[in-house]
Amino acid sequence: MTPKQTETDLEERITGALVGAAVGDALGGPVEGYSPDQILERHAGRVHGIVGPWNGDAWRTARPIAPYHKGDGHVTDDTLLTHALVRVYARVRDHLDAYAIADHLVPDLMTTPRWIPELQAEALPLHRVFLAEKWLVARLHYGHVDPREAGVGNIVNCGAAMYMAPVGLVNAANPPAAYTEALDIASAHQSSYGREAAAVFAAAVAAATSPGATPDSIVTTCLSLAKDGTRTAIERVCEVAAHHTDFESALRPLRAAVAPYDTVGEDYRSPSLAARRPSRLHAIEELPIALGMLIVAAGDYRHAVLGSVNYGRDCDSIATMAGALAGALGSPVPEDWSKTVAEASRLDLWEPAATLTAVTREVFARDTRRRRAHEAAFTALGGPGCSA
Repeated sequence: MTPKQTETDLEERITGALVGAAVGDALGGPVEGYSPDQILERHAGRVHGIVGPWNGDAWRTARPIAPYHKGDGHVTDDTLLTHALVRVYARVRDHLDAYAIADHLVPDLMTTPRWIPELQAEALPLHRVFLAEKWLVARLHYGHVDPREAGVGNIVNCGAAMYMAPVGLVNAANPPAAYTEALDIASAHQSSYGREAAAVFAAAVAAATSPGATPDSIVTTCLSLAKDGTRTAIERVCEVAAHHTDFESALRPLRAAVAPYDTVGEDYRSPSLAARRPSRLHAIEELPIALGMLIVAAGDYRHAVLGSVNYGRDCDSIATMAGALAGALGSPVPEDWSKTVAEASRLDLWEPAATLTAVTREVFARDTRRRRAHEAAFTALGGPGCSA
């Protein structure tokens, strides 16, 4: 393989992951919070592409979604935060840590108005994100908390995991490094199994970019790194997923498999009193289901994302994760979907990918220099490789 082919493949994988995540997010948004049965009734069948708001033209006032225009190809906060993290990488141009979140991501959310598709207006991203993400501003900007500890006390959910794809891409083909970096970054936002999921998802994306990667190899990588309930939930869900090749038959079995580890409960809009609290026994629902849908779909983008969307519950985040993984594997994102989402959301879905590709190459070159400097120093100390 020539150097040019290697670079092209890297850019294609990064583009597939980021565009795939955004499109999955937009498809899942209008049915977020509902059950597969409710989705089936509302749409007179399964969702097979971009659909309008659940409440039609009443989206501005209909509860509990108002005032967000979820549907018609509009991305949600998953994509807004993913792109914000890409901008942090573009500014730092190196690996990130919790301090980078405090120094760069939080000011980005607070100070720069951007077009918010769901509000159909220009606003600060801070005004769109939910309370679990506003936590970043409250703790880091106003509370002056140590960034590495700021996630402690927040509700435990997928808030950090949903935008960690860029971490996996900067650490392409190096899942352990992606896991470690995401664990540090996510400490500013989440604790417990929310932070763990962020790290495992980043590792999964890094694994998906590896030459010859498959859904099974991604899951194997996740299981080698994941801890506690997160690991068990992934293992159980993917064991069930392996018996299905169609998302319709998998919807109920996958939910049953993850339910013992998911603290939210069956009534998604009315979480139990034990929901979203730190635990070593539990896991977020979104990552295991995304991995399960990837297995069911055998890595096919369209199938994985539609399975995630029709699963319901927090399906915009599930489809974001499944879309990122399938896209990173190289399964093409349908052009009609990506074009519609880009136009409807008034976003250039491809520019963040081009930016992150350039940053990823720079970081790899810097890592190579650091590694060689370490090798030289270790050799000078009489380590392996020194002359007798």
